[in-house]
Amino acid sequence: MAERRYRLSEARALVPEVAALLEELRSARSVLVDEDVATRLAAHAPGNGGGADSTRMAEAALSFSRGLGRLKDLGVILRDLDAGIMDFIGTRAGEDVCLCWRDGEDTIDFWHEVDAGFAGRQPVDDEVE
Repeated sequence: MAERRYRLSEARALVPEVAALLEELRSARSVLVDEDVATRLAAHAPGNGGGADSTRMAEAALSFSRGLGRLKDLGVILRDLDAGIMDFIGTRAGEDVCLCWRDGEDTIDFWHEVDAGFAGRQPVDDEVE
């Protein structure tokens, strides 16, 4: 589990940054899994290293790695890249919980117990610190 503990206000303040990181990760992944780019790269790599496709793939790999690294530095847990689900460890009534944000939500309005997952989300209440 992430070592960083967030107050709700701190986690909410990071939503714009993690939303941007999510888009960066998705964009990079789309290049990394693009079969057309991989096929062109494989065809050209033996002769000259792949040219523009090689550069594009390397930049995407670097962007993906940097995005994951930034989330790790922040102590934010990426649960599902496709659904855009991220957790910030916080506290509720003195216990560790996940402050849960999903892409498309304006702010963090839900929490769940550490072992409950997204399906166990509950609305933020006065006991969430």
